Amino acid sequence: MEGHCSCNRLRYRLKAKPMIVHCCHCSWCQRESGSAFAVNAVIETDNVEMVLGEPDTIEIPSASGKGQKVVRCPHCHVALWSHYGGGGEAISFIRVGTLEDPGACPPDVHIYTSTRQDWVVLPEGARSFEGYYDPRQEWSEEGKARWKAAKAKAEG
Repeated sequence: MEGHCSCNRLRYRLKAKPMIVHCCHCSWCQRESGSAFAVNAVIETDNVEMVLGEPDTIEIPSASGKGQKVVRCPHCHVALWSHYGGGGEAISFIRVGTLEDPGACPPDVHIYTSTRQDWVVLPEGARSFEGYYDPRQEWSEEGKARWKAAKAKAEG
């Protein structure tokens, strides 16, 4: 899968499928996206390849207090992905809307639905959680192994 910013000065490629895709309904994602939610594909940073351009990384606050690093285009300022405290820079949360085919990454889970906008209707049978969830129960065995390997590699 490939993606890009709005001005096309940054292009990236995912070299593997995401471990999981979150649709986050928290108030922070609503504010940052200017929408009712954010859809993020979780993948190892080693599986994100810059094809064109050099992004900027900025640090902003997060609800966890650990902050997040947002990777943006230095020209159009579109956010392409983030690194959160739990995964550090070893894990990237790709903004699915920046993919050339965002339909290829539908949400696996809906999280923080306690702050979901009332007018957002979740699909029948969608896996949803009022807050976060227990990855040990929701992630595939492959996803759990990939996360663990990425974190171990980052910790050296």
